[in-house]
Amino acid sequence: MANHKSAQKKARQDITRRQNNRSGRATLRTALKKFRADLAAGNDVSGEVAVMQSLIDRSAKRGLIHVNAADRLKSRLTKHANPTA
Repeated sequence: MANHKSAQKKARQDITRRQNNRSGRATLRTALKKFRADLAAGNDVSGEVAVMQSLIDRSAKRGLIHVNAADRLKSRLTKHANPTA
């Protein structure tokens, strides 16, 4: 356990940030699962692609996922959503 006042504050901040990061990653994963389920079901996801890309970009900006991972995810989702393009 932290002994100095500044170290105690840092420990509290770490807990809060860890919770926020876990929540954000869980939100992203859930949205991806729903999107993929819609794709598998054959539903029209053309309107959802932009929403997913925005969510992925925000996650990358906040450091929840790496920027390259975000780009890779967006590319794959777009490719599967528009198979003829």
